[in-house]
Amino acid sequence: MKRAFSKLFLTVALSFGTITLSAISTSINAAANIDIQSVLQQEREWAGLQTKRLKVGDIDWAYSEGGQVGKPTLILVHGLAGSRDNWNRFARNLTPYYHVVIPDLPGQGDSRVPADFEYSIPNMTEKLRRFAEAAKVEKDAHIAGHSMGGAIALLYTAQYPIDTKSLFLIDSAGVFKTGNTPYLKDPATLRNIVVSKPGDLDRLLKISTHLPPFIPKELKESQEKMMISQSVNTSKLVEQLILMSKVYTPDSFAIATRVIDQPVLIAWGEKDQIINVEAAAELKSLLKNAQDPIILKGVGHMPIMEQEQLLVQPYLNFLNKSK
Repeated sequence: MKRAFSKLFLTVALSFGTITLSAISTSINAAANIDIQSVLQQEREWAGLQTKRLKVGDIDWAYSEGGQVGKPTLILVHGLAGSRDNWNRFARNLTPYYHVVIPDLPGQGDSRVPADFEYSIPNMTEKLRRFAEAAKVEKDAHIAGHSMGGAIALLYTAQYPIDTKSLFLIDSAGVFKTGNTPYLKDPATLRNIVVSKPGDLDRLLKISTHLPPFIPKELKESQEKMMISQSVNTSKLVEQLILMSKVYTPDSFAIATRVIDQPVLIAWGEKDQIINVEAAAELKSLLKNAQDPIILKGVGHMPIMEQEQLLVQPYLNFLNKSK
């Protein structure tokens, strides 16, 4: 991969209120006048991924694809206000062995939707299925989801069990009995994590990571501007999550979860301030074929970026058993 920026260049992407880091070794100069899209594209290449587009109905999907077609397919689903780039560091360890597909969910990242698009979890799940069919990756797929993406991945697995080989849930959203964070007690507080004005990103970092990372000023400003430009769609997603918490109870959520027979791996950051770690054990109790959860000490809401190396080998072992 070509190197062109600073000695340790940090690319950032948000997921369910979480800034994420991917380190790329580069040259020594400071990163001024950053073209963040160029940086993200370099990072995808570093991870063995290519950017592709696919029009399905009224959605113009952007997605990353890597690994060898013909090998088992992994579909990775990002969280609220995130993008496919949230998975780059993790995917780098998967593309040598698997066919990896990572879409930008509708209205997020570089995927485009009509102004009246419905951002409910059931509709996002159905649209993800239509994408998988159009991309011809729906058969025998292993699906993984982080945060809100976990709720989508879980519902996808429940609705399309014949075509889904396994499920990986990372700090997954849901309707839990054990919710003790402000965001689970009162989902309306999720409105506070939307980055809609300068300065919001710093607040978000403190919520979403256990140890807020250093990010070069120019890069942080560039990322914050991008997130502000997407704040309308992010707000629509938040309102749907608030509505979901009113429509579904822990008991109705449990009913949907208990129908899943596929092997399930669960991972959680011990210091998650958005969805508390006790939810991992609750999920495990609802799923028929779930392993004991992996609990990551000193990690917040974003294990796939805070400590992705702690998840790589357990996931590869899990996939090997789930073929």
